[in-house]
Amino acid sequence: MPGLLLRDARLLDVESGEYRQGDLLCLDGRIAGLGRPVPADADVLDLDGAVVLPGLIDAHVHVTAATADLGELGFWPPSYVTAHAARIMAGMLERGFTTVRDVSGADFGLADAQAEGLIRGPRLAFCGHGLSQTGGHGDMRARGDDTPADLRCCLGGDRVADGVDAVRAAARDELRKGADHIKVNAAGGIASPTDRIDSTQYSMEELRAIVEEAEAANRYVAAHAYTARAVNRALEAGVRSIEHGNYIDDRSVDLLRERGAYLVPTLATYWAMERDGDAYGLPEASRRKVAGVLEAGMDALDRAHRAGVALVFGTDLLGPAHRYQNEEFRLRAKVQEPIDVIRSATTTAAELLGRTGELGTLQDGARADLIVLDGDPLADISALADPANIRHVIQNAQVAH
Repeated sequence: MPGLLLRDARLLDVESGEYRQGDLLCLDGRIAGLGRPVPADADVLDLDGAVVLPGLIDAHVHVTAATADLGELGFWPPSYVTAHAARIMAGMLERGFTTVRDVSGADFGLADAQAEGLIRGPRLAFCGHGLSQTGGHGDMRARGDDTPADLRCCLGGDRVADGVDAVRAAARDELRKGADHIKVNAAGGIASPTDRIDSTQYSMEELRAIVEEAEAANRYVAAHAYTARAVNRALEAGVRSIEHGNYIDDRSVDLLRERGAYLVPTLATYWAMERDGDAYGLPEASRRKVAGVLEAGMDALDRAHRAGVALVFGTDLLGPAHRYQNEEFRLRAKVQEPIDVIRSATTTAAELLGRTGELGTLQDGARADLIVLDGDPLADISALADPANIRHVIQNAQVAH
């Protein structure tokens, strides 16, 4: 693999929040240290002072969610879902996301295909199928659908498991298939047809059993939860990341800090649902659940940020709304300083994934995943919120876009 030299770049040190003007050399897919000789056959990009950031990380995606009607995915053949996933992943890469964490849908096949170059897109940290109780957020059967739950589990869907023994077996099975983390639905949600968003799901015994299985495999649990009651139960059970968390309270904030857990707000998806959810397949029952969720999410972000909670970038977009992925930067910048939003999509996200020093940084030895911007995101977050400002996306020291 030839080297890549970025010449005359404005390099953002995300950790310090400061720029350094200079060159950046990439060798063997990694960022090389200062003073290393430039290979004669190295490719050269003259940037004329353009800004360079680490490649972005979106820690809450569903790359197989080609429609917002998740129940419909159960009737799509895997080959068709995969074709859509390839298109969705390519779009994510072009928007500057060189790594994503999929929280139900992507499996080892998609991850391996991306790693082998068969699919163009961000590298995948995947969980396979998320876990749901009967009638929970991952059970997409309508009230009149008595099809056994295991027959509706598909590429793009969750698996239903009830009881301590069953959830242990389900978690072990996803870990057997290489899951980087386990996703559990600990509360109701918007896209699910038969539960309430304010419900709690799974008993404490079931939640603790799932956490025990993940920890035994040196993995962790991410929990879907909205209300403080659901969030607090999940944190007390030992989960590492809370997905959404729009209705957290002071106890939630205390638990997040005490446990060293992460909060992954997903504001862009509610913004998109309010904007045109009916146009991209969101069922009417789900659209009724959206009211007020974005405003609550903004308040939760502000509460968590002021308290020093570890915040991670996530979007949770579905169907055609994937194109709004970068809008999350604009929404969060209403509460946070731009550098804090950038950290949520780089260094802090890398911590959550257990990839500190490898992803989300321009440090020596890190993976050479980079984006080149027209504009200064510290002065105006639109440089990231508008993908048109992304001049180049570099993945593993190769120009990918």
